[in-house]
Amino acid sequence: MRPARLDWQALGTTATVMVTDAHRLDDVGAAVAEVVEAVDAACSRFRADSELVRLNARAGRPTVVGELLLDAIRVALRAAALTDGAVDPTVGMALRRGGHDEAFGAVVAPVRVTRASWRDVHVDARRRCVTLPAGAELDLGATAKALAADRAAALGARRAHGAGVLVGLGGDMAVAGRRPDRGWWVRVAEDHRAAADAPGQTVLLSGGGLATSTTTVRRWGAGAHHIIDPGTQRPAEGPWRTATVAAASCVDANIASTAAIVLGAEAVGRLEGTALPARLVAQDGRVVRVAGWPAETR
Repeated sequence: MRPARLDWQALGTTATVMVTDAHRLDDVGAAVAEVVEAVDAACSRFRADSELVRLNARAGRPTVVGELLLDAIRVALRAAALTDGAVDPTVGMALRRGGHDEAFGAVVAPVRVTRASWRDVHVDARRRCVTLPAGAELDLGATAKALAADRAAALGARRAHGAGVLVGLGGDMAVAGRRPDRGWWVRVAEDHRAAADAPGQTVLLSGGGLATSTTTVRRWGAGAHHIIDPGTQRPAEGPWRTATVAAASCVDANIASTAAIVLGAEAVGRLEGTALPARLVAQDGRVVRVAGWPAETR
């Protein structure tokens, strides 16, 4: 039996839910929507009522935040630590300066970018208090959507009483519960909205998560995109236009895929060292498979 499926628009992308037990689809869909809305309310940089917007407005002052935002910030800081700062949540101001504001592609007034880093963010977990460097802004785009996918898949599987669940949020996928025979067949492409015959690869996902980071979809102006190199505070420039990584969780996959775009040629050795299977697409369309990523077959 084919898994049952739901799709809707959320977090500026497409939310997809698949369940091995069709009778549980509505329950799982409601669970995923619940998690997605909570993450959006806590972590969005694009809605005026989000906790993150409030925190950014209070940069330089200690601010008490909710558990979900606190967890999301800790995940983002872990990403920075694991990648030696290649994935740094303090690039929010650089993104706004580059035009990545309320609407993708919007042109905003020039802003002064404060040079800060993830090491300057102070978190008091006991008091649920976060202090940002004065003039800095957090952006959790590199990890919050992946965190939502992981949490939504786990909650969905519980609501489905262990049935297999796949949650896709754009290029971020997480699975939980009893998988289908052999696993989940998923299509890896530079744009998750691409037709089935578009360039890409179909692979079998048996557990954990899969994430694709690309500079080819969210673009505007003169080649600007949303993946910022913290070292230059500008859109990353390197040999890879797309990176797809499989890992034990969607968060870990997304950390690695985003870092690959920023690190460039160095990413191959990093991925080999961590044994994370990856598919890298070069600027000229050449595909490089790393750490056991499967060869393309018909």
